[in-house]
Amino acid sequence: MTLSGLASEKRPLPKQERAQQTYELLLDVAGNLLAEVGIDRISTNMICSRAGLTPPALYRYFKNKYDVLEALGLRLMARQNVVLEQWIARHADEGIDALRGGIEELLRETAAVTQSEPGAVWILRALHASPRLVHVRLESHRYVTDKLVDAYMRWLPDADREALWQEVRLSVELGFAADEMLQEETRVSADAVFSRVARILQADSAVRAAD
Repeated sequence: MTLSGLASEKRPLPKQERAQQTYELLLDVAGNLLAEVGIDRISTNMICSRAGLTPPALYRYFKNKYDVLEALGLRLMARQNVVLEQWIARHADEGIDALRGGIEELLRETAAVTQSEPGAVWILRALHASPRLVHVRLESHRYVTDKLVDAYMRWLPDADREALWQEVRLSVELGFAADEMLQEETRVSADAVFSRVARILQADSAVRAAD
């Protein structure tokens, strides 16, 4: 799903190239500032000052700092979803075994996107901490679940879709939880986490159903 597909209807994304560049600049600056000062201290004035823009330039796109945080979350989730869509395109035609065998690959590619995002760990914290931002994470994780279920149902025509959805939804949450943990936990090996979580998800009944 693209960023525009996830964006709030109340705040359409800019269409002109210059406006898009300004919008992305503000988000990049905000992400970097989040990593420096955290959710409580960041402000729209701080973002404008670092970006070299006036407050009216920011307020063309965002009403307040929570709007900025929402947009950061939407952008991160959209970039993760692109990885998912590309992964499905590579493996969906090859059957259940290919989907199952590619789980670790998907975990690694998703984590690489998260790692490259400015202020990712603080964006994720904000999505958990603020009630007004919870919908970003929830809608994205449901979208991921829908896409995976669509891919599995091609090879499980007799499966109960709702039951499969619930199984996959739990797996999706575990995968994202591992990704988030790696943004903060220094006492575990990323390779070990990817391998272990992949083995757990490969053994999930949703994917084993074809056996």
